[in-house]
Amino acid sequence: MLRTNPSFLDRTMMLYVQQQRQEDIVIRQYVKGQNLYVQGAVSNKVMVIREGIAKCYFTEANDKEYIVEFLSIGEIIGEIECIRPISSLCSIQAMTDVTVYAFSKPYFRELLGRDITLSNMLLDVMAQRIVHTSSRASYQQLYSLEHSLNRLLEIQSQQDITIRKEDMAAYLGISVRSLNRELKKLL
Repeated sequence: MLRTNPSFLDRTMMLYVQQQRQEDIVIRQYVKGQNLYVQGAVSNKVMVIREGIAKCYFTEANDKEYIVEFLSIGEIIGEIECIRPISSLCSIQAMTDVTVYAFSKPYFRELLGRDITLSNMLLDVMAQRIVHTSSRASYQQLYSLEHSLNRLLEIQSQQDITIRKEDMAAYLGISVRSLNRELKKLL
């Protein structure tokens, strides 16, 4: 539920310190509720979360949100849009205050060409996302909504974070009304 990647953050911090041009990787801060990326917009940075929590979500044609994942330290965002020059596939919004390392796209592309360690780490990130997406899809098919909600509440408690009902419903792919019914059953 809450994705982290401390080793990617460590690599990013090392690259930040070693950069020769200080504008290639900069530190940016976002306040709770601020968008890091907007679905359909063109972005000019690849970011790695240094601290904080953000939600990654799609807005469907009917204006309903579907939360793909909650992201935290070390998670990279915008890399697909950099590798394949396309507009943002989804929106990413700060759920807490968020600090990121922001790579310029040309510098990130250059790093991918010359830094085999970074390239391999990025391949691993993409492979993990495919595995996670597949297992989450099968999990939602195989287990009841009650079971998924219990798991979400348990993880929320373990991570000591508060998730709004609207975000819980969007993550589970249900309406807030259905979520309220399920929460009532648990009491």
